[in-house]
Amino acid sequence: MPRPTVAFAGTGAIGRPMASRLAAAGHPVVAVDPHPAAREWAAGAGLTAAAALSAAPRAGTVVVMVATPEQLAGLVDDALAAGVSGQRWIVMSTVGPESVREQGGRLAAAGAAVLDVPVTGGVARARTGELTLFAAGPADEIAAARPVLDHLGTVREVGGAIGAGQAIKVVNQHLCAVHIVAAAEALSLAGELGLDRREVLELVEQGAAGSWMLSDRGPRMLQGTDTEVTSAIGIFVKDSELVAEAARGAGARTPLLDAARDRYARAAELGLAQRDDSRVIETYGSPE
Repeated sequence: MPRPTVAFAGTGAIGRPMASRLAAAGHPVVAVDPHPAAREWAAGAGLTAAAALSAAPRAGTVVVMVATPEQLAGLVDDALAAGVSGQRWIVMSTVGPESVREQGGRLAAAGAAVLDVPVTGGVARARTGELTLFAAGPADEIAAARPVLDHLGTVREVGGAIGAGQAIKVVNQHLCAVHIVAAAEALSLAGELGLDRREVLELVEQGAAGSWMLSDRGPRMLQGTDTEVTSAIGIFVKDSELVAEAARGAGARTPLLDAARDRYARAAELGLAQRDDSRVIETYGSPE
């Protein structure tokens, strides 16, 4: 049986391997992205490319991996003008609970089914189909979406309410933001103590002080500014603000997140917004 067509909106660093996996699994994939370079990539990968959903062949499933709440709102504006009735929208971006509820409500009112399924695991796990997917929405809709979701990672059902997946992703991004900055600060400290940072990383990463972020980002922190971008500083500027916004709404205090958020903002001020998030280490001075 032919697999259904998927419109994949947002083919940035993590969206590209996700879209590629769906295509490799036999789904006809339409890559939707306003950036010419992204559409050139899609064409080179053998995918149909379109600058907007309204200009793309109609698809039964729309996977969303745009970067910001504003981009999600613009995507929905465009889609509603063309009609969304009967479509299944899977919002996998990190946009925060308020955004997914607002835009999901607009889509549902126009006849679309909506799932809130943010992901974690980064580019490396997107490439291997080992992302963790925090899936929120009606259980029958999640089941119906499994032919798409199962090619991308492990589905963890987190409740029926749209916004529950985003809320869990907020907690996830709080920890990611803090862990990356903690790793950067620790490796900077090692250098200031006159130690070989690479040796320190190898010694501590498997002990009680280790973390996934230390092992993943640490080696790139020891490289130069031009290291491969798997998640940009600008993403954590955005995500840490989403975490702070959610915390304010809940009346929660997040002093560690606030300190990390200042570091990402400082990195952006230094012109590093489009660089890999490991380059937050440069806010502590030039790496060795």
